[in-house]
Amino acid sequence: MKNVLHALIVPVFLLCSFQKENNVPLNRGSKIVAVKNDRIIYLFFKADKDQSGNPKIFLQNTKITDGRLKHVPSFERNEIHSGDLIITLAGSDGKEVGKQLVKDPFNPELEVYEKEGISRHKASLQSTEFSLRFSYAGNVQSVKVEKATDDGVQLIFTQKL
Repeated sequence: MKNVLHALIVPVFLLCSFQKENNVPLNRGSKIVAVKNDRIIYLFFKADKDQSGNPKIFLQNTKITDGRLKHVPSFERNEIHSGDLIITLAGSDGKEVGKQLVKDPFNPELEVYEKEGISRHKASLQSTEFSLRFSYAGNVQSVKVEKATDDGVQLIFTQKL
């Protein structure tokens, strides 16, 4: 009985897999053109602290490539802590296209594996680099970086793309 069941299931799976490929319409005179609208924009940043401890952000590079993000990052207002950066992409009409949160890049939390177990330590950096990915929209024109402080949000960088 078990062999009969296997003998019936395997052909059904094969038939179903070939069925998907054969559903493409056959128009001999027309060409099928694949249209790729899904693209990703990568933003590469460098950040340095000046003598007074204020961050200076530089957009080093941008790259646009074909692809689609499987997960679009999002965050809530209560997840923002002092030192975090909020990166916002704006379109040509001034509307927000995408927004992401970067946890304090100058004070990253590192995991240390010791004999006693795993512990977390904060490192203090004077210079750092980070990158972000956004779903690309054709009307993306500028990027804005804001730093979260105890008093609110402070604009520290804007640049047209």
